[in-house]
Amino acid sequence: MGDSLLAWNNISRQSISDSVAKTLGEPVVDRSVSAARIIYHLPVSGSAGLNIHKQYRPGDWDWIIVNGGGNDLWFGCGCIACDRKLDKLISKDGRKGAIPGMLSDLRQTGARVIYVGYLRSPGVGSPIEHCRSEGDILEQRITKLADLDSGIYFLSLRDLVPHGDRSYHALDMIHPSIKASTAIGNKIADIIQLSE
Repeated sequence: MGDSLLAWNNISRQSISDSVAKTLGEPVVDRSVSAARIIYHLPVSGSAGLNIHKQYRPGDWDWIIVNGGGNDLWFGCGCIACDRKLDKLISKDGRKGAIPGMLSDLRQTGARVIYVGYLRSPGVGSPIEHCRSEGDILEQRITKLADLDSGIYFLSLRDLVPHGDRSYHALDMIHPSIKASTAIGNKIADIIQLSE
């Protein structure tokens, strides 16, 4: 479940979910949709996947891999109301907001949850460079949430991209390259294997 971080490279079957499936030798169902948000109020397109919470489908899931919040900040706050948007997504203590509510619902299914953070800009030519501090705050809060529940694992991608290295990003310098999708998928698989 999630946005384009997870959905990217799925046409070539080299997305993060594809990498997880290959590494573990297990089936993975990918419900992620590019441009999806955590806070999304339109009913029809929300049900079609643009609302990340509504991407969930009941099943006998062992693990649920999810990401989100980046589009809420990048498109949703207009660079003038980021603090308010952050608080709606997740409170400073990690206990309240749309993300904790969604993860609580997912945990009630009995599945364990891996929440995946975002790639960082390599510091060269990325349109998301100005959102770096908000991304850091979002991830600090998600870390606090994960500390409250042993069934929630947070995978930060903060240190994945070396400074000046464009090879982890697609040409748009926002989304993951195949190299990055593979590396992230392997990190997710490691969490699952080490926790079994």
